Amino acid sequence: MKSFKDIAIEEHGHVRLIEIRRPPHNFFDVALIHEIADALETFDADIGVRAVVLAAQGKSFCAGANFGDGSTLDRSGQRPGEELLGSGHLYLQAVRLFRTKKPIIGAIHGAAVGGGLGLAMVPDFRVTCPEARFSANFTRLGFHPGFGLTTTLTEVIGPAKAALMFYTSRRVTGDDAYAMGLADVLAPDVAGVRPAALKLAAEIAENSPLGLMSTRATMRAGLADRVQKATEHELKEQSALRASEDFKEGIKAMAERRVPNFTGR
Repeated sequence: MKSFKDIAIEEHGHVRLIEIRRPPHNFFDVALIHEIADALETFDADIGVRAVVLAAQGKSFCAGANFGDGSTLDRSGQRPGEELLGSGHLYLQAVRLFRTKKPIIGAIHGAAVGGGLGLAMVPDFRVTCPEARFSANFTRLGFHPGFGLTTTLTEVIGPAKAALMFYTSRRVTGDDAYAMGLADVLAPDVAGVRPAALKLAAEIAENSPLGLMSTRATMRAGLADRVQKATEHELKEQSALRASEDFKEGIKAMAERRVPNFTGR
């Protein structure tokens, strides 16, 4: 297998664990999503791999994109260099994640925020703990949801609960995520998340690899295409809102840990 910069691979029998290594918050960019997609596609070509666990080092599972304090954003709301490999390219990589064939379990031990929540929705199942936090904080940033969340989150928890998360930008605890169906297994604490995810993956991996891939293809039929369509629309909305004063204020307010003062401009 090729070497990676920001992820590591562990073998656990017929299970492979992908660990994101950008602690403490594991902010993502195109390069990171590209590496995860490459690893998953490599597993697709290996009949010995029957299930995958997606985990992370550090305090957060993935805190989304790092906008800093907003001072480096240009007039269109782009970060330095982002115009070369921006959200459009990022979402092409994101769709690759949804087109892979092996069952994935997400070990969500800390915050999954914004696009990090989008990454947490790639797995078939999520294992979490009470200390975890899930947040679709896009409107708090003067922004539009992305990473396919308008489809994936809605399909998992229903349109009303998804809208509530989008409209309020509230943080959902691990307990509440489990209660609403956003998470499938609730470990007792942070230390128990990864073992519980590996245990579920091992249970899945006891089954026929051909049967697993065939059944998963049926269960997730059309999902990648729906995500692709969603990201195309999300990107248009995000590109327009990036140029707004509200977006810049939302980023600045987040960095300063205060309530934003939006003006609708």
